[in-house]
Amino acid sequence: MLRKASPAMSQTLKYFLRSVAVAVFVISLAPAEADAATRKTAAKKPEARRVQRNFSASIRRKPAPMRAVAPAKPSFGQIAGLHQAADELALKSSVALVIDQDTREVLLRKNDAAVLPIASITKLMTGLLVSEAKLPMDEVITITQEDVDTEKHSSSRLHVGASLPRAELMHLALMSSENRAAHALGRTYPGGLETFVAQMNAKAQTLGMKDTHYVEPTGLSSRNQSSAHDLATLVNVAYEDPVLREYSTSPGGQFSVGKRTLQFNNTNRLVKSPDWDIGLQKTGYISEAGQCLVMQAKIAGRKLIMVFLDSAGKLSRIADAERVRRWVESQPPASALTPPSTTVIRQVNG
Repeated sequence: MLRKASPAMSQTLKYFLRSVAVAVFVISLAPAEADAATRKTAAKKPEARRVQRNFSASIRRKPAPMRAVAPAKPSFGQIAGLHQAADELALKSSVALVIDQDTREVLLRKNDAAVLPIASITKLMTGLLVSEAKLPMDEVITITQEDVDTEKHSSSRLHVGASLPRAELMHLALMSSENRAAHALGRTYPGGLETFVAQMNAKAQTLGMKDTHYVEPTGLSSRNQSSAHDLATLVNVAYEDPVLREYSTSPGGQFSVGKRTLQFNNTNRLVKSPDWDIGLQKTGYISEAGQCLVMQAKIAGRKLIMVFLDSAGKLSRIADAERVRRWVESQPPASALTPPSTTVIRQVNG
């Protein structure tokens, strides 16, 4: 016979049963929570695997090779040590010559007997020969594959097949230093390119340019060489030709090339300067020659011929011309700069 439980005992039993029920409920929830955690972790696994793959790949991946930058090719003047010569104006050109065009008085000289590559200053002789030949300037000439630069692989906006009058080709050669234009002028000279180059050298000898030699009409070859004295002679003669004066000092212009009209500008920005009165000019550059510039200009009432060869930087030839202009303007009319000691080299081979 069962005895009736005491109130205290009944209360204890209730607490026990309630605890058991709570425990069972919690245990029943555990698998669900575990499944949820598993699903959450599984959802993260693709992202984790992607991050891990990227990290591992970054470790295995070889670093990108660094592009080697070739050092600037030294000019012939640098190789010969001409830049070590000092002068009172601290010119950056290793060769310089300033002459009064009327009196032939030498105002400044620096390595003026050195024979160096002259780059596109060559085009002055090209233009002079074409002008003196009295060829029809309205004759249309077509740019061919022969005119494409295979020496320095320079670019040109005159595409193969473009046709322009001889006058425009000469304008572009002298103003914008267009290589294909200059080559086409030589190629279409009576007798062809070989005859033209022979005439270039013959003309140089006739003018007394004994240190000058040409192998082609553009200046892209470093074998086109001359001295400051010879170039001053060439500038003096070329200045007498009104066509060369006009074309070389033209600030710019538009030219029809095929179906397009293109703007071409002068390679010498001084032609646009109100501080300058330039009668004739030509720039030039190839790595072997450095930056070059020849000009005829009127300064302080004097007509001067200036030659700057093998200048160190792109703008330094212009800066050298400015130094000379300011110096001449600051001098009494009859004064001349005492020539600095210079390195004189008759021929630089390379």
